[in-house]
Amino acid sequence: MMLAMTLAQVCGAIPIARLGTSLPMAMFLRLLVAIRTLALLSIAICAANEASFTWLIVLAAVAGLVNGAASGYLRAVLNHLAAASRLPRALGIAATLNEVTFVLAPVAASGLGSISPALAVFVLAAVGAVPALLVPSTGSSHIDGVRDAKGSVLSPSILLWLACAAAGGAAVAAIEIGAVALALNFGYEPTLAIVFTVPLCSASVAGGLWVSMRNRMATRKTVLAQLLLMTLGSALAALNLSVTTTVIGTVLIGSVLAPLATYYSLTLDTLAPPQRRPEVFALLRTANALGVIFTSAVLTVVSLSMALIVVTGMMVLATFAVAIASARR
Repeated sequence: MMLAMTLAQVCGAIPIARLGTSLPMAMFLRLLVAIRTLALLSIAICAANEASFTWLIVLAAVAGLVNGAASGYLRAVLNHLAAASRLPRALGIAATLNEVTFVLAPVAASGLGSISPALAVFVLAAVGAVPALLVPSTGSSHIDGVRDAKGSVLSPSILLWLACAAAGGAAVAAIEIGAVALALNFGYEPTLAIVFTVPLCSASVAGGLWVSMRNRMATRKTVLAQLLLMTLGSALAALNLSVTTTVIGTVLIGSVLAPLATYYSLTLDTLAPPQRRPEVFALLRTANALGVIFTSAVLTVVSLSMALIVVTGMMVLATFAVAIASARR
């Protein structure tokens, strides 16, 4: 189900985003969230009635199909709701809330799932519908003339930051997905995987708060330093020296997660053709998902240590690419 949802998100990001070019962005965002909510609620109903598992997979794919485009439109709508001078703060707050949700949602799902798995899906689907109710109207703002828009959504400069987002997503996924394996590797019980995931999420929340308080777009040198920190953190985890060094590595990765995500979003905002911003923001979400898919695939065929080495290699390449681009600039 997760594979179907993620693959559908990757496939549907651009086509679905282009379908809303003639509608007000807030209206299309509400429509996408409504479709996702209906799909998730249908999963809960089918599970409660013991429907065929095939239907659950299909419905999960439907929910994922609109997820990338919904993320792109949500970010595009933010341009109309926040002044340009306050966008870094808004994105920092969003990154912080995202990490808090990442920590609390599984806990809520587990608690509700102990009563009924269908109830857990139903409640979280209902909570996920809140954006459709809270997002204010942006008036008649929509994407005019997208077919005649100049500029590519896959220009070299845009691809550079999408590649960085994918590498970062892979690095984070290696820790989150491999947390249990890391715990077992150091002789701990599987439940102590939180030794690695909690520092990661806590550092990410702290990074989001720092971005919010600073409320400024980072310089290219700062971004390069942050990429180096993420690469160092990934390398420390890959070295497999001790629990302490691995935790330090996860903290380094988490601490720059929100600042880098904020910079990618702000940079792509300036690089993307105005009429195609939702598509580019959807691609940003998709790039992150591709990083997660890549890490998951690598973990299925090689050991965790080798997967961490591969992910570290990705971070090294991304960092070098930014360094070269910065030198040319």
